[in-house]
Amino acid sequence: MITKTSTKGMTRGEWLEIRRKTIGGSDAGALCGLNPYSSPYSVYANKKMLIPDKPDNEAMRQGRDLEQYVAERFMQETGKKVRRENSIIYNSEYPFAHADVDRLIVGERAGLECKTAATRNDALYVAGEYPDYYYAQCQHYMMITELDLWYLAVLVFQRGLYIFEIRRNDEEIKTLAEIERDFFEKSIVGDQEPQTDGRQATTDALNDQFTQSTDDTADLTLYSNEIEQYFELKARRNEIDELMNEKLNAVKAFMQDSERGTCGDHRIIWKTQTRRTFDKARFIKEHPEIDIAGYMKESTSRPFKIS
Repeated sequence: MITKTSTKGMTRGEWLEIRRKTIGGSDAGALCGLNPYSSPYSVYANKKMLIPDKPDNEAMRQGRDLEQYVAERFMQETGKKVRRENSIIYNSEYPFAHADVDRLIVGERAGLECKTAATRNDALYVAGEYPDYYYAQCQHYMMITELDLWYLAVLVFQRGLYIFEIRRNDEEIKTLAEIERDFFEKSIVGDQEPQTDGRQATTDALNDQFTQSTDDTADLTLYSNEIEQYFELKARRNEIDELMNEKLNAVKAFMQDSERGTCGDHRIIWKTQTRRTFDKARFIKEHPEIDIAGYMKESTSRPFKIS
């Protein structure tokens, strides 16, 4: 049975709070390991309120502000009509999840997901492809809404609008449901931390969660394998870096004074650039009467060092 919770009059804080209680479409790709900008651990930390909500950045703001524009362009391109749902959708078969959809298609058993993307990703969409985590998100929405089709409209800035059709796949929805249910029962209800991974989102979540250090010393005996493997990988990385530099140095030796180089689809730039920076030491020496302390910016960080 499908039920809905109206979002009309709901503040952003209230909206975020209700979304934390279950798994949403934007979480689906992260739990499947498909989202390069999120991870199971970062989803866990957010749902459990172990880290603050991400502050709005320009990409997030533009994505929200341009959602209506993308929907309008989709209607112009396809001749279809869309409508806002203005509610969070639940399905009793999947009590661990919710769907907060962008638009539903009028007269079809279908929905629409609106996205914006940077121009550097244009080649992906021109080739008729899109990120895997968008696919997981749309399958999640079809799981909850029981609809058969989801349109994906991606506006690439200064390039164009790309429209894709994603059809319901019951086998993949079954697998997705199992992954989401397992995560919900273990990590949201059961408070079991997901295993950490190497994604930047996990690093950011840990840094945001543990900002202040104490004078304690942790016994890391249980993590001796991780530490040894880290140094083994570091040695291999140094070797690989040296080999990569060897190849680049051969190219530089051939280019000499040339600013540009071409090789098939590859474009090489080796251009002279000038950078200007503030010489603080010289300024203090030449202007000892000026107290620069009042002009200094203070920031707090917790760098991780291993030796």
